[in-house]
Amino acid sequence: MKMSRYVIAVVAICLLPSLMFAAGDAAKGKDVYAAKCKMCHGADGTPNASMAKSMGIKPMNDKAIQAKSDAELKKEVSEGFGKMKPVAGVAGADLDNVIAFVRTLK
Repeated sequence: MKMSRYVIAVVAICLLPSLMFAAGDAAKGKDVYAAKCKMCHGADGTPNASMAKSMGIKPMNDKAIQAKSDAELKKEVSEGFGKMKPVAGVAGADLDNVIAFVRTLK
């Protein structure tokens, strides 16, 4: 009984880091972000002020974006949010990767 608890604990400790970082590859996401997001959201996540003004919106700050869950961000990219239209051609691994990159923009 003690041995099975030990084995479970060791497996959990070994798998936990891979589960935490399995969501996406930020380096690959940077390329997707540059191609699909940078025009409005800026290369470093700083919103394009003139674009926001022309759309009649107030850009979200970094804290508000970082407070969203990965699932919320994926939904907004896939389905759109407010005046933001869904982003065409970003799904699956590319979507995971771009979310991982967005998390580096803190």
